[in-house]
Amino acid sequence: MRQVDIAIVGGGPAGLAAAVAAVTAGTPDVLILERDNKLGGILNQCIHNGFGLHTFQEELTGPEYAARFIDMAKELQIPYELDTMVLSIASGEEGRKVLTLMNRRDGLFYVEAKAVILAMGCRERPRGALNIPGYRPAGIYCAGTAQRYVNMEGRMPGREVVILGSGDIGLIMARRMTLEGAKVKVVAELMPYSGGLKRNIVQCLDDYGIPLKLSHTVVDIDGKDRVRGVTLAQVDENLKPVSGTEEYISCDTLLLSCGLIPENELSTGLGVALNRVTGGPFVNESLETNVSGVFACGNVLHVHDLVDYVSEEAKKAGEKAAAYVQKSGGQAASQDMTNMSKIAAEVSVTAKDGVRYTVPSTIRPGCMDDAQIIRFRVGQVYRNAHVSVYFDDKRVMKLKKPVLAPGEMEQVKIKKADILAQEGLSTITIKIEA
Repeated sequence: MRQVDIAIVGGGPAGLAAAVAAVTAGTPDVLILERDNKLGGILNQCIHNGFGLHTFQEELTGPEYAARFIDMAKELQIPYELDTMVLSIASGEEGRKVLTLMNRRDGLFYVEAKAVILAMGCRERPRGALNIPGYRPAGIYCAGTAQRYVNMEGRMPGREVVILGSGDIGLIMARRMTLEGAKVKVVAELMPYSGGLKRNIVQCLDDYGIPLKLSHTVVDIDGKDRVRGVTLAQVDENLKPVSGTEEYISCDTLLLSCGLIPENELSTGLGVALNRVTGGPFVNESLETNVSGVFACGNVLHVHDLVDYVSEEAKKAGEKAAAYVQKSGGQAASQDMTNMSKIAAEVSVTAKDGVRYTVPSTIRPGCMDDAQIIRFRVGQVYRNAHVSVYFDDKRVMKLKKPVLAPGEMEQVKIKKADILAQEGLSTITIKIEA
């Protein structure tokens, strides 16, 4: 059994940033475990630009952004295992974690770690989860699968395309398929608002004359061997198709961009508590889950819209995991954190009145950095609204926002001194107010 200080599950942008941060923070015995044949994760197929503006103050493509962190990891001589699948994570002796892995070189083997960072990313919601009637013909792809075919394997999924869902990958693939010579006939979105960034709607749809139909969905797929067309219908306020609004559109390809699901099967097996809204773990201010010594960051925690925020979050997870293991295999560090948290009781962070969730969900004021960023998403589009932060029943912050949209992640920053100044504080509430 191989023993390490920190095992990082996932070699994408979150795993790489966490590894670099952990080693920089003084814990060099880190191992990255990646099931693909190269590091970089989803960024390898995101050949469009728009990455790195916050992290590197310049605009990069996905592979360029990934290469920056891969170079950092190699410069720090951080070991990694490729083509290696983590089958399970279990609690071992003295609070350590035992990872069961498999690859072609070593077969089935084990790694014991003092701390684990979960950075597995997310997967796309498939057709089977959407309950669309019709046969199962060729030509139906998740948008990310089509992106990999086009950008990495040089294959075109089809020539006449309908896209269901307006997530960022779907919007970007509308542009990409158009640039490769395909005809994207329409992007249909079930909700009355887009699920992607405003800039992607402008750059990927408006600039190419691709129509976006909100409050529409696919109610039938025509074709038995290959897709021949789809039937769109308008939906009402209950998201039910409205009879008489059906429209048939001929196509040979249907791309699905209907949401992302954090990859948390390993987390569940370890006993990590998951948030039903995000699909990711509940974490505290240190990005530590309810299982001591297990941290989470990136899209496995909650779906991000910018990779720069993933790297920022992962950096914190790496630093906190390093602090955890630097004293007696994590036990002393854990006890130290427990003692620190007694400076003030644990504070819950709750979402209310239009805010769907918050990350983190609890804060131990004694363990905080000087300032804590709380990220969240709203449940609908708001215009000229305010994001308000309450300490129990007292409003301490009111931020005016011209537009709030579900497709764009928001954040507020709370100072440690402000929390410690509130005696007996039990709840921080984030809500939307007109």
